[in-house]
Amino acid sequence: MEIFEKKTEVVEGLLYCTSCGGKYPIILSIPIMVEDLSSFFSIRTKLGGYILLHVHSQKIKSLVRKSLQNIKKIGDDTTDLEKNWVSIYKKSRHSVFEKKMTKIVQGLAKCDFVMEHGCSIGTMAGIMAKRHGMIFGIDKSFFALLEAKKHKAKNMDFFLADSLSKPFGSMKFDLVVALNVLELIEPLQFLKTIGMQSRRFLLLSDPYDYERGKSSVKTRLDGKTLRTKLKQMRFKLICGTGKPSFISWKLNVNSRLELSYMVDLILAVILSKGRIK
Repeated sequence: MEIFEKKTEVVEGLLYCTSCGGKYPIILSIPIMVEDLSSFFSIRTKLGGYILLHVHSQKIKSLVRKSLQNIKKIGDDTTDLEKNWVSIYKKSRHSVFEKKMTKIVQGLAKCDFVMEHGCSIGTMAGIMAKRHGMIFGIDKSFFALLEAKKHKAKNMDFFLADSLSKPFGSMKFDLVVALNVLELIEPLQFLKTIGMQSRRFLLLSDPYDYERGKSSVKTRLDGKTLRTKLKQMRFKLICGTGKPSFISWKLNVNSRLELSYMVDLILAVILSKGRIK
């Protein structure tokens, strides 16, 4: 690691991979662990500009500039959309869904290591940190992670990464959490990834909202099929989650618009060391 600025934690720096020789910037205390920065910025050019304005290290500035210059094809910029979702999630706290998830995670036996995929602004990570050990959250929204970093719990850390890229290698977690992300990540690949990461509990939820235009995933799993896949992976469904559920989750977009979802919940425990191949 190369450190350029440090306060209570590293604010700016570079992480170096001893295996592949890759380098990953730490920007505003957020490690950006994506293999191809140019591809990442191809739909976030505004974010690239934001970072150039807010970092001090010339090495990181140079890395970001080079990544922006090497973009092969610029897509629709999602920077403002990601910032908008941060605002929506902040206004949508204390929903029935959040209360249900809180009850679940607080009722589990203490887990030393927890991984949350799609952690967003860190709401659930903050709740889990009160009951469990070290919480690792990953998401691809830089601005959501900036908000998540405002949580002051010492047993939480957040990373910008693709869930399918396995940023933590072969590390196992006592509890793996993925709330409402199946419509964002290819479900079958994602299940394989989290199945290999989990050594005890698995907590999943989703409204199965797959209609996302050209961004839609290729494989769509409903509640029944998802449960079948998990059983094939040697997971046992517990706490009455064997059948699809309909938990209310309301998102306040603005004073005149509210999104209302009915979310399915699955809590599972692994039965053996068996894994899908």
